[in-house]
Amino acid sequence: MENNQQNKGTFAWVGLVIMTLAAGAFGFMYFDQKGQTETKEVAIVEKAKELAFTQTKLDSVSRNLDAKIAETQQLGGNIEELMKVKARLEADKANLKKNLRFEIGKYTAKIKEYEQFLADKDVELVKLREENGVLAATNQNLSTENTGLKTEKEALTQVKQQLTDSVMTYSSQNRELSEKVAIGAALKAENIKVLAVTPKGKIKNDDSYKAKRVDKIKLQFTLPPNPLTQPEEKEIYVRVLDPDGAVISDEAMGSGKFNWKGQEMMFTTKDRVAYQNTNQMVEMTYDNAQRFRPGKYSVEVYSEGFRIGSSNFTIK
Repeated sequence: MENNQQNKGTFAWVGLVIMTLAAGAFGFMYFDQKGQTETKEVAIVEKAKELAFTQTKLDSVSRNLDAKIAETQQLGGNIEELMKVKARLEADKANLKKNLRFEIGKYTAKIKEYEQFLADKDVELVKLREENGVLAATNQNLSTENTGLKTEKEALTQVKQQLTDSVMTYSSQNRELSEKVAIGAALKAENIKVLAVTPKGKIKNDDSYKAKRVDKIKLQFTLPPNPLTQPEEKEIYVRVLDPDGAVISDEAMGSGKFNWKGQEMMFTTKDRVAYQNTNQMVEMTYDNAQRFRPGKYSVEVYSEGFRIGSSNFTIK
């Protein structure tokens, strides 16, 4: 009986020890697992912080890079290298979102490279701003000079117009003066007389003549002295107009055409006279083969583009 009780006590004690040991093992396992979980949670939180920080830094670099691109482009600089770095940065940002097992050290090195690149570009931008400032000042000077040149050109244009107007005025005045000189230098046929020459060669001096007694007409006039006229040979044209106003002409008797004020006119006869500027007498004879019919006739004398005299006679 005593042995049975002793055995029961021994088993109870062994069971208690085993339970105690089991409880201790389970407790250790629980606390160890809890410690591992907490460690993992801390690591995850730290990884998330590193990811967020890296993403923020990359975004900051991206904004700074965009600003550099915009300013460089505005200042007229070359943005090719900036755009290449921009493309590489966007690729890094995209890879960061895809790769949860990123290496913080690798991205930290990239960010430093980007920041150094931006710092170098800041130096270049300072130079570019200075160059643009010089260009702006030069452009302002050129603009001022251009304005001055425009003003000078306008003044010269005005002077040129004034000179042109003056030349035109002087040309007009010179033309008028030349015309006046030409008119002043024109010959004058004075004391014009129309004489009748009978078939027997007698000369009749009267205001009117009988048709049957007029075979030819002789024109007499004087050329008074004129200091403006050169003493030289002058060509003189005579037009005899019949009672109907038609010009008496016969090419066989030396008639033809001459130019007067831009138009051709028929003349009855012509002669070349050596003008001596001495109030000389000039005689010109015309033989009308068709005879003169009764009526009033007009005589016009021309030389050097001017009508220098006129007269008339009557045939009964």
